[in-house]
Amino acid sequence: MENGTHATERSQKTYMLNMGPAHPAMHGVVRLILELEGERVASADCEIGYLHRAFEKHAEAETWNNVVPWTDRLNYVSPLINNVGYALAVEKLGGIVVPERGQHIRTIACEISRVTDHLTCVGASAMELGAFTVFLYMIKAREYLYQLIDQLTGARITTAFTRVGGVKADLPADFAAGFRGAAAKVREAVSESDQLLTKNRIFMDRMEGTGVCSKERALAYGITGPFLRASGVPYDVRRAHPHLVYDRLDFDIPVGRAGDNYDRYLCRMAEIEQSLRLVEQCLEKIPAGPHSLDPKEMKDAYEIQDLGKFGDTALLRKYAARVDQTLEGMGPAAAAATRAGDRAVTLPTKEQTYTNIEGLMNHFELVMWSWGIKIPAGETYSAVEGGNGELGFHAVSAGGDGPYRLRCRPPCLFIMAALPELLRGALIADIVPTFGSVNMIAGELDR
Repeated sequence: MENGTHATERSQKTYMLNMGPAHPAMHGVVRLILELEGERVASADCEIGYLHRAFEKHAEAETWNNVVPWTDRLNYVSPLINNVGYALAVEKLGGIVVPERGQHIRTIACEISRVTDHLTCVGASAMELGAFTVFLYMIKAREYLYQLIDQLTGARITTAFTRVGGVKADLPADFAAGFRGAAAKVREAVSESDQLLTKNRIFMDRMEGTGVCSKERALAYGITGPFLRASGVPYDVRRAHPHLVYDRLDFDIPVGRAGDNYDRYLCRMAEIEQSLRLVEQCLEKIPAGPHSLDPKEMKDAYEIQDLGKFGDTALLRKYAARVDQTLEGMGPAAAAATRAGDRAVTLPTKEQTYTNIEGLMNHFELVMWSWGIKIPAGETYSAVEGGNGELGFHAVSAGGDGPYRLRCRPPCLFIMAALPELLRGALIADIVPTFGSVNMIAGELDR
């Protein structure tokens, strides 16, 4: 009898287990402290902050344009959305209007970046459940888009693409054709992955009914993005608070019903197609840009620089600078179509910087500390639809050349706040698919 009593007491005890940060599914950037009753989670606690970079404090010590590279390191899976979201906040505060072509280019960049985000999330989550082939398909598809991003911005991930008042570069001449080819390959990879996963009994057993988040719970936590839409709430910043050219484009908002991991997977898969549609529409509707200069009238930038050093300044009017892919198409006409025209806030083209003293001085003054863009004193909040939901920036200006205060609303922070509640009562095996569906990006979460 006594032995039986002791056995019962032992069976009712719980034990603690650290999952992460050195756990493959935790990616080295988060720690879950689990209280377990056998295989079931009695309670969970999340420890974040492993990738804190002091983004908001850094921004206070930078000029307005110099903050752009820091935004790349927020959600580094879809950095172009961060670039655009920050620039829109500063432009709203300064009353700066970007030309139509620039707005279309920003929309194109955002939607391509959203696809890379969803491909990474679905592919990595599938891999962690054992579907390694799907991961390879998704990452291969992402590679085609990364090559396009590299062609557009000169970088694959940390793009620093926007400027206050516009974008760094116009679309390359063959960009539309390149996108059509990449989009076909992405659709093929998504279709193959859909065939491998969506009706796969093992995958469905792991995903259906796990990580359930009701509509009421999601709203109470302030959750947005695919996580919220999978719970049945059709909230999308692109539709609720139109910006750029989204109000002129046709797209659907995929919505789930059960709010479980499976619905979140389906929402992201559907959103990939919607983003591709949006880019295709932008490429059809984008205002016509200028023709390229005749190559015979161009010299490399370093050659033009040498002409000036040797005093051949008369030849500078004859030639335009041939620049690398990061600046392709940014002659004066292209700049007028993609950037705001105010010299007090918009960097001159490299051709201007290299070939005349006015352009050089204009550039120099805009990048010098205490001499740069002056945004009127005030504060504003502006948001875009990030890969994980509403990505917002609260910018405060004291009238200087940089932010007095900059606050970022990271969308996955609110999902992580709800994660302990979602894991309570789940099995240990359910943690991996649930955490994968959160799509936690530490650079965005910890900032």
